Amino acid sequence: MELRNTEANSSVFRNLDWTTIVIYLLLVAAGAVSIYAASYDFDNASIFDFSEFSGKQLRWIGLSLIIGFVILLLDYRIYEAYAYPIYGVVILILIATVFLSPNIKGSHSWLVFGPVSLQPAEFGKFATSLALAKLFDSYNFSLNAKAGNYLKALLIILLPICIILCQKETGSALVYLALFFVLYREGMSGFVLGGVFLAVVYFVMAVKYMNPFLMGLSLGEFTVFCLICFLFCLLLVFYCKDFFIARNVILGMLASGVVATVLVLCGVSVNGLLFFLCVLGAAVVYTSLAMLRHHIRKFVIAIGFVLVSVGFLFSVNYVFDRILQPHQQTRILVLLGIEEDLRGVGYNVNQSKIAIGSGGLEGKGFLNGTQTKLKYVPEQHTDFIFCTIGEEQGFIGSSLVLLAFLTLILRLIYIAERQKAPFARVYCYCVVSMLIFHVCINVGMVIGLCPVIGIPLPFFSYGGSSLWGFTILLFILLRLDAARKEQRV
Repeated sequence: MELRNTEANSSVFRNLDWTTIVIYLLLVAAGAVSIYAASYDFDNASIFDFSEFSGKQLRWIGLSLIIGFVILLLDYRIYEAYAYPIYGVVILILIATVFLSPNIKGSHSWLVFGPVSLQPAEFGKFATSLALAKLFDSYNFSLNAKAGNYLKALLIILLPICIILCQKETGSALVYLALFFVLYREGMSGFVLGGVFLAVVYFVMAVKYMNPFLMGLSLGEFTVFCLICFLFCLLLVFYCKDFFIARNVILGMLASGVVATVLVLCGVSVNGLLFFLCVLGAAVVYTSLAMLRHHIRKFVIAIGFVLVSVGFLFSVNYVFDRILQPHQQTRILVLLGIEEDLRGVGYNVNQSKIAIGSGGLEGKGFLNGTQTKLKYVPEQHTDFIFCTIGEEQGFIGSSLVLLAFLTLILRLIYIAERQKAPFARVYCYCVVSMLIFHVCINVGMVIGLCPVIGIPLPFFSYGGSSLWGFTILLFILLRLDAARKEQRV
């Protein structure tokens, strides 16, 4: 038995993807140095001072390496066999966190054990990934086989999101939305991702261009209605491929637009909302009647697009005014350039951009960043760690860090594609999706392209929960990949 275990362990380490491990170690080491630079104290310059953030991070790194080593020693079949129980236990812990955690900066997402605080949402990522992979590995499972399969996948993803939202930790909850890219990889229609993208466009347009008004509508609402009309015509032409119906709808819309323009130029007041509803309503009714002798399914999708788009546009103001918290509204308005709040919500991002911009091409040099050393940037050792890299290492250093992440992501995609079993492949893509989401949102947040939602930069931001969570995600992937030759197809 001991000989068999020894041979199995040696086989694991022989088949490990060492390229990924090297990149992981480089990122973790760079993260430790960046935390030291961000929290540098002129009175105590030792990186090994365990009372400082840099020293504490070294302990988290040491424990992470132990966790990763233990994961590699375990039988790879454990992760598949116990995927659902692990998911269930983590869900219970997330629910308990809502009631047991103290109020920290308005959220109830941390469990405190003496001097140690852990965020269960970070560990929910690997548990949710395992459960989703287990679902796709079920016998004869296909996402498009029946609607119930979609509901099962959505339940696994949305359950932790809802619980984490109850913890008032919006940023951590949004990370789980990255798993929808996995569903797309496994057969989900591209219309879903396209719809999500359009929803973001509708929301931004409606909020950013609240003024001026045109035909009783804000410029943003007027533009979105025009976009809906245009996209509906495109669907009829290129998706439904019925040029007769498309031609009549396009001519009808153009004629209506000409009439409305003439009336406005003649000084006649035209209600824009009523105009667009009548135009789109007439187009939908005409298409509904004409489609009875054609491919009904495609026309239903086109009509559904119009109805959902209009409904979503009507909901934007309600969501923005009633659902979003005041600080969330302000962050969006600052991000879109509608408001400036350099002393409040916009302070962090403004100081971060100043720090990164002052780094120039080559940076000011290690430990020479004035913005970070004088603590102008809040949370510069956690969510805003990238600004320390930008100031001290400049554009070149920042680019190298992003290049390292890109290399890791491409390597993980390569690993995912060479898996034989659906379980391993889906799990690998879950890890890739979450890693991409974290890197893009965090860097975008620091340079002012995304709203500040408190998402850490993997392997760089200070904290044990984030580092442990990504270490577990990555090393389970490596363990599954090391056993790919033994996996059932």
